[in-house]
Amino acid sequence: MFSKEEKHEMNVEFWNGFKHYMKNQKSSVLPRVNWLSYPTNLKHTYVRLHCDGGLSALYYDIQFKDKEIRALFWEQLIELKSLFNKQESHTSNWHEHFKTIDGLHISRIEWTHDEWSLYRQKDWRKIYRFFKERLLEFDLFYQEYKEILINLIK
Repeated sequence: MFSKEEKHEMNVEFWNGFKHYMKNQKSSVLPRVNWLSYPTNLKHTYVRLHCDGGLSALYYDIQFKDKEIRALFWEQLIELKSLFNKQESHTSNWHEHFKTIDGLHISRIEWTHDEWSLYRQKDWRKIYRFFKERLLEFDLFYQEYKEILINLIK
């Protein structure tokens, strides 16, 4: 097993490697994108990447504090779901009611893969490819429909 410091170093090396891997990757519309902090341009919605010893995941989290706004936003996403499913190559899981480790009640769309580990460098390329494909698919969908979602909340 790795020490706490070794895990930290691997974590930093992994995410720096992913940043380098995505450096020249273009968005469907945006001129430049920090893929580690995808710009949703909408408060309380976030794209998150997660990787540890047993799970690689991309999350689209909807964290509006007002339950009614979150429900309305989720309803609109469900309306768009069939369009999104047509262009995604990896199955997504949709959770209207999700409780985070921190106890937050959110809605979440997730793409996961549980066969690779951040702590096995031989898996990194596969994880990077998984993240890249999911992010590009999400970007294509989000950039096409974000105005609908943003205007819904205004």
